[in-house]
Amino acid sequence: MKSLSYSLLVMLGLSAAAHGADDAKPRLVMKANQAHEQALKTEAEQLEKARAAANDTASREADVLKRQQNGSWEDAQRDKAASQFSERESREQKYLREAKEAAKKERKIPKP
Repeated sequence: MKSLSYSLLVMLGLSAAAHGADDAKPRLVMKANQAHEQALKTEAEQLEKARAAANDTASREADVLKRQQNGSWEDAQRDKAASQFSERESREQKYLREAKEAAKKERKIPKP
């Protein structure tokens, strides 16, 4: 009888342990599924961010190429340099003309 009660007690203990393990198993599976879903969600978010960054980069590259092809800054600098050169040249021509006119004039030297 004593061995029977002992066997019964051991069986109850094993049954409880097996039942506890069975209860834990669905919870672990649920947590694993949630973790998998979270990983998929995070991966999708990261992929979307990477796509957005790639689009931004492509947009900036297109803007830079457009500016380089137009050469608007370089054209403006060339125009500015050309106008400064023309102004300098016309000033030099003016000074030369005035010098020639002054040289042509007769100068009277006053007698003391």
